[in-house]
Amino acid sequence: MESMIITVMEIIGTVAFAISGSIIAARYGLDLFGVVLVGCVTAVCGGMIRDVMLGSFPPMIFSNKLLLLIAAVTSILVFIIAYLNASKIEKLEKRIETANILFDAIGLATFSVAGMEVAFGTDHGGNALLTVSMGVITGIGGGIVRDILVDKIPYVLKKHIYALASITGSVIYYLLRINISKICGLFVAIPVIITIRLLAARYHWKLPRIRIKNGNE
Repeated sequence: MESMIITVMEIIGTVAFAISGSIIAARYGLDLFGVVLVGCVTAVCGGMIRDVMLGSFPPMIFSNKLLLLIAAVTSILVFIIAYLNASKIEKLEKRIETANILFDAIGLATFSVAGMEVAFGTDHGGNALLTVSMGVITGIGGGIVRDILVDKIPYVLKKHIYALASITGSVIYYLLRINISKICGLFVAIPVIITIRLLAARYHWKLPRIRIKNGNE
């Protein structure tokens, strides 16, 4: 039962991040290949980075090809929808941004927890710092690579409370999982991450930063 829940979470996270990544790629005017590539990268790169850091070779995405296929198909569907409604995209900009934030929040939450489960399955599961770090890397890694591909400063480094949402939820999940149960951790940590992410976007919560005249916002 628990393994099935984790699998479902991975699928949900893959779809959510593929949608988020391909929406951004489409907004930057990338072609079909570019949209699919960025969508897939957003969905799988966090897990790949995590697996490399855990010494898992090749990364699991190459043995579990279903997730990559789901990401590709999802990205293609987003491209087709965007292509057929290109004339309406400008009018729907706010709705598209809202949808992107929602899917991004879902992907961040599910992948943060799923990434920690992978770490728990290794010999290092008792290392709290490593386990939480693997969750955060899984959650934010794909988005960082996505932003680099579309030539912009990674979102996680300058806007809203993003990585902090993943860190908070990952710590909560770790504590609840080892002290109560995995299921309890899932049903608390995931809503916490999604809520923090959505509230940060809604109210423009940001960490302090140095503002330099003529610097990039």
